[in-house]
Amino acid sequence: MSASRVLFDEPGPIARRRMRIATIVVGVAVAALLAVAVKRFADHGQLDADKWRPYTTWPMWRYLLEGLWATVRAAAVATALSVVGGIVLALGRLSRQRALRWSATVYIEVMRTVPVLLLVYLVLFGLPHYGVDLPLFWKLVLPLSVSASAVFAEIFRAGILSLDRGQREAGLAVGLTDGQTMRLIVLPQAVRRLLPSLVSQSVGLLKDTSLGFIVSYSELLYSGRVLATYNRLLIQTYIIIALVYIVLNASLSKLARTLEARQGFRSVGRRRLRTLVRAKAAADQPL
Repeated sequence: MSASRVLFDEPGPIARRRMRIATIVVGVAVAALLAVAVKRFADHGQLDADKWRPYTTWPMWRYLLEGLWATVRAAAVATALSVVGGIVLALGRLSRQRALRWSATVYIEVMRTVPVLLLVYLVLFGLPHYGVDLPLFWKLVLPLSVSASAVFAEIFRAGILSLDRGQREAGLAVGLTDGQTMRLIVLPQAVRRLLPSLVSQSVGLLKDTSLGFIVSYSELLYSGRVLATYNRLLIQTYIIIALVYIVLNASLSKLARTLEARQGFRSVGRRRLRTLVRAKAAADQPL
């Protein structure tokens, strides 16, 4: 079972045809908008070679790469914290203890509805009133982690529920406790099955690091603003930054698709192996 089937039903032939038509229409519309934008830029001299020459120098790229590294670092730490928080919340929501289950459910439902921007403002302006003034890095990473952990929790919960109940019963049958069964049998399978979805969600977190622009954390977008203020090449700078984001996110999306395709191949292989084993067992039985 692929990760997409864990989270939503596989679309049928009609739905796939509508999705292809919508993709073509959106693609044509985006291409038309890009053509209009390029023409307008050319009419106003924004595509002149002199305005792009600074971006062929190493000092300019070194400055942007430092911003990119700050973006990747914030996204990696936020993803790690969100994964840990998501697992804890998912286990809490699946707990048999009512207080724990309700607490996890309330947290998940509230955090899924609160905009990340509001949490950033809360950390930026609210916490200092109570004597908590975090470094800029944590002013960005903390609200991202608090919000994304609720989303990761629902992904993990869906993955755990998608597993066969026999997995847990088998663990209990060999003498493992509930905690050991979850830690040694259920969670590893759920994480492996959900890996493509976790990578896709990490792409969203990477884009959300652009909120560092608000807390003056020197991630890629904030570095671009400082650079544009210095060289007065606003359009060229933001086009370069957009291309960097596109390349980075497209690489992660490609990784997610590759993992999903590999899991699908392995699932097909396992099904064929089970079929061959059953056929061989049936052939070996005496008539």
